[in-house]
Amino acid sequence: MTKNKTVKKIPVGKLIKRDRYLILMVAPCVLYFLIFHYAPMVWNIVAFQDYNVRRGILGSSWIGLENFKRFFESPYAFRLIRNTFLLSFMDLLMGFPVPILFALLLNEVKKNWVKRTVQTFSYLPHFISVVVVVGMMKIFLSPTDGIVNLAIQALGGNPINFFSEAKIFRWLYVFSNIWQNFGWDSIIYFAAISGVNPELYEAAIVDGAGRWKKMFFITLPCIAPTIIVLLIMRIGWLLSVGFEKIILMYNEATYETADVISTYVYRVGLLNSDFSYGTAIGLFNCIVSLVLIILANGLSRRFSDTSLF
Repeated sequence: MTKNKTVKKIPVGKLIKRDRYLILMVAPCVLYFLIFHYAPMVWNIVAFQDYNVRRGILGSSWIGLENFKRFFESPYAFRLIRNTFLLSFMDLLMGFPVPILFALLLNEVKKNWVKRTVQTFSYLPHFISVVVVVGMMKIFLSPTDGIVNLAIQALGGNPINFFSEAKIFRWLYVFSNIWQNFGWDSIIYFAAISGVNPELYEAAIVDGAGRWKKMFFITLPCIAPTIIVLLIMRIGWLLSVGFEKIILMYNEATYETADVISTYVYRVGLLNSDFSYGTAIGLFNCIVSLVLIILANGLSRRFSDTSLF
């Protein structure tokens, strides 16, 4: 019979001293999330109050779900939810596969210097400010002297005011997002591909598999868990469209397709100082996102061996 070995507990002080450099490395990230993500959650209580700045949270009167009822009874609720969902869904449907395909195809390039050069240039747009990206779009798509409209006129067409066309707004937003982020998003797929066992490729070559078969039957199944986890996280952000880029791009002519929950919260919550109403809408958005990520994770756990939690 084997004797049970007792595990000796290390004092907390010694653990901190031993891992002090790792703790220092992690500390800024932990502080960031505590200060800017967890601490502000306390203010969600404002969504259930008729908040008054002078009275504060403790002195403001409680009104229950009145702010939520006010939102769903407003004429903007359906438009905001529709636009937010459609923008996010289009971005997910067209933007999510692009970095995967880019990583798979670039992995087939044999010359390392070509691969590194293409990777470097694909990352660069991610580091361009959103303000600069929108400025570039407005220059290129200008109805008077933009290069796109000059080409349209050269072909005999009439110039188009892209930023005043509600039907075009979603496509501008989605394709500019893909261009700016596909290279950066592909980094994690390159890392996953590099972890594939080379012996699998060698065995496939012996069996007569070519490049395409190795890609579809070895590389893609091996990185499938990474793809599933990132897809679950992306679904959780389905109703969380960032307002910075939209605010820079939209105007009153494109409100019908461009106005989303986050931009509406910005206008009513900050510009109109209706803090309770804006907080209620933002809280509703967060709850829906939480439900979506739980459902996506549950479906993934049921139909595959991969899940986020």
